[in-house]
Amino acid sequence: MATLQPYCASSVFDPAGYTQAVKVTGAQTLLFISGQVAYGPGGTPAHRGDFVAQARAVFRALQAQVEAGGGTLKSVVKLTTFLTDMRHRGELVPVREEFFGPKMPPSTLVAVTALAHPDWLIEVEAIAAL
Repeated sequence: MATLQPYCASSVFDPAGYTQAVKVTGAQTLLFISGQVAYGPGGTPAHRGDFVAQARAVFRALQAQVEAGGGTLKSVVKLTTFLTDMRHRGELVPVREEFFGPKMPPSTLVAVTALAHPDWLIEVEAIAAL
């Protein structure tokens, strides 16, 4: 079983909202999870215009992917989040904390001009170590 040890170099700022780095030892399996979006029936975008509902759907999909691979959200060692509007950052944090707690895995937040469909507001990809 993998052991995850969050850390931050003493010379680097350690923010409250995420872990700067994580050391993984003893991992047998790595999961590389494609960007998850809020899919509705038939693959159409769900929750058009509702960022919070889309974010929850994205994290539920991410959780399902990790669990299907044999892990839990505690297995996630890296998140990359893409937002089409950085003004949603304030809404993102509490939703993300519902799934990962206040000190989440190492992460990167990126603003993009568009995702694969214009109605998607958020996409999240992940790496998990089991």
